[in-house]
Amino acid sequence: MTTERFVGIDVSLATLACAVWPEPRGWEVANTADGIEHLVAELRALAPARIVLEGTGGLQAPVVAALGLAGLPVVVMNPRQIRDFAKGKGQRAKTDAIDAVVLAEFGALHRPPVRPLADAETEQLSALVTRRRQLVEMRRAEEQRLARLEATHASRRVRADVAAHIAWLTQRIDRVDDELGAIIAKSPLWHAQATLYRTVKGVGPVLAQTLIAQLPELGHVSGKAVAALVGVAPFVRQSGVWRGRARIAGGRAEVRRVLYLAALNGTRSNPVLTAYYTQLVARGKPKKAAVVACAHKLLTILNAMARDQRPWSPECQTT
Repeated sequence: MTTERFVGIDVSLATLACAVWPEPRGWEVANTADGIEHLVAELRALAPARIVLEGTGGLQAPVVAALGLAGLPVVVMNPRQIRDFAKGKGQRAKTDAIDAVVLAEFGALHRPPVRPLADAETEQLSALVTRRRQLVEMRRAEEQRLARLEATHASRRVRADVAAHIAWLTQRIDRVDDELGAIIAKSPLWHAQATLYRTVKGVGPVLAQTLIAQLPELGHVSGKAVAALVGVAPFVRQSGVWRGRARIAGGRAEVRRVLYLAALNGTRSNPVLTAYYTQLVARGKPKKAAVVACAHKLLTILNAMARDQRPWSPECQTT
């Protein structure tokens, strides 16, 4: 009987530390085009069941793309999950080689699902969604700065400069919105999905674009699984007789941020979310926590709609 092999790769700026589980084998290659090419050839010969990496702020992208294009079963995991796994094993030491072993062992024990490599258009859409968020955050910071300057009667020239920057950022956001709309309009599938999502009151173009670009699993997994992916499923905190508040954590922060804002809007415009929010607050739930619960509910509704390919109706809430 052939033993399955699992590979962990710890990515740094200069090197890729690799380890094989359950074999006591590890090696390192340069994080360069040549190093990645040699690594792909070696892993093809090894034929692992999983290759596990951490998301490291984009550093992993070249090697993940190369492995995915080679048809190898590569999975990118949230660093928090890997840290929690290492802590659970009592692993305190931390080097690139040790981290690679931890990643390989995580792959062997948990067998995370392999997802198809995003095509070029999906990557472009995702990059534009991320860029839009960055521009909006910059504009919000400048708006807050202008408010402070006006409150303190600061130099008119400085205030004018900040106001001009806000106007420029608004133009850039509008341009990115046009690009996002054009990309989605070119794809009949994406256009149909965006139209479907926007039948829900409270869901606008930004959430629809974000779901298409950064949550392709929507409609293909259970409501519980998609809530965990986004990070809107609260986890319980308790020890003995102590009971802490349930909290949300991890998941795809960018999707969660946009979903929260849509749910906040939905508590005023969507009858299902309005009733749910009112009920939660009446029972003593803090308002912010009630909005998070509405975001969870909204995501469950959208997941059912994507699965069944049917537009929103009040009955979706029970699906």
